[in-house]
Amino acid sequence: MMTDKPEVEVKGTQTLMRALDIMDEVIGGPIRAADLARKLGMSKTTAHRLVQALKSRGYLSVTNDGFGLGPKLLELGVMATEQIDFVRVARPFMERLSDETGFCVFVGKREGDWSRHLDRVTGRQRLRVATAPGDRRPIAETGLGKALLLDEDEAVWEELYRAASGGPNGGKVSAKAVKEYVALMREHKARGYVLHDSELGDGVRSLAVPIRDARRQICIAISIASAAHYLTDDIVDDLVAAIVATAGEISEAVGYRAPRG
Repeated sequence: MMTDKPEVEVKGTQTLMRALDIMDEVIGGPIRAADLARKLGMSKTTAHRLVQALKSRGYLSVTNDGFGLGPKLLELGVMATEQIDFVRVARPFMERLSDETGFCVFVGKREGDWSRHLDRVTGRQRLRVATAPGDRRPIAETGLGKALLLDEDEAVWEELYRAASGGPNGGKVSAKAVKEYVALMREHKARGYVLHDSELGDGVRSLAVPIRDARRQICIAISIASAAHYLTDDIVDDLVAAIVATAGEISEAVGYRAPRG
């Protein structure tokens, strides 16, 4: 009996890994059992047996296009997202980015019409950004906040900008200023990151990028911030590459998978 146990364990592990391979494929969208067999290099019989077993436990469901995510996987996904400690996950990536660039690095989240800075890694510049973890600002007036808004439509951008700049009724905000703000947000959205020069007279400049979760929704954002005379135009491209790559790594760490194609 002792000589049989390793073989049983290997077979059980192989079956488990094949089932996980199937779920990895289904995450990208519904797929038929025959296509699963071809892509994963298994027989149609094995593929059919495994998908039926996963379906019986609620991990897969039947759609018009083949097998898709089942209610159990969706439930687990929601629970996992709710339990993620974004600061804990992001912190080592923030430290590495700050070490590589020398700049102050922040992460923050959205709280309604506000952005909340959750964590900061201090850079090496002598002049440092005063914003601290826990600080809250109107979401439309910071680079971090703008990155959190990139999925919103233009009407929301306009409303939040008016609220941040002149009160809920628009206040002193001119139509021209609103139009310029929306146009800039359009540019930020198109390129996937925000280059922000503070309008508060503090000379702060920042680069910010959204981070997405398993639902492909923006959950937090990361930013590099410094005095404008440190974060100059000639180094922006290199910094963009670094922060975009870091945001991608954090997104993957919290469950994001880029759409296929």
